[in-house]
Amino acid sequence: MVVNSAEEFQLQDAVATTTQLFTAVEKQTPDIVILEMDIPEINGIATVRKLKEINPNIKVLIFSSQSETVYALSAIRAGACGYLSKTARIDQILTALTQLKEGKIYLTHALSEQLKKEKSGDKEKSAFRKLSSREIEVLKLLASGKKNKEVAGGLDINEKTVSTYKSRLMKKLNVTNIVDMLQHAKALQLY
Repeated sequence: MVVNSAEEFQLQDAVATTTQLFTAVEKQTPDIVILEMDIPEINGIATVRKLKEINPNIKVLIFSSQSETVYALSAIRAGACGYLSKTARIDQILTALTQLKEGKIYLTHALSEQLKKEKSGDKEKSAFRKLSSREIEVLKLLASGKKNKEVAGGLDINEKTVSTYKSRLMKKLNVTNIVDMLQHAKALQLY
């Protein structure tokens, strides 16, 4: 969803794929893009990065059914300005859009609290916080059953690079095999 923010928020366009999104953004130069994390063609994190390349001033609000705990920080690191669950109330959406319009980053109360308590908490989520945005992308694709070659193609990286990411993931998650790594992904609700 591509939004222009004047006095009120005005919907400029709705798209179904990243190809359509990039075309719309180049033609219309919107202020804000509301982006589904699982938009077809390119995953949400990579899409945020590409949008910021096209227009560094664009503000991206991720609106997703994916776990905020798992994806919000990665999305923000990639350049998103906020992350909202699809279960959010309309007043939360308007608050998020207003904050983005004002140049602020929108974090839900729950995510803010999670950041405050980051030092404490369960080991899986603690280990997960050590992962980079790209490592999370690779882990999600592997957890969804994709082979190294498919992961490489989906992220536009070399197959050897995927193997390197797998090794890093195993080390950071403190596991010795792919099955345990995928169990971590399942516990983190990556698939």
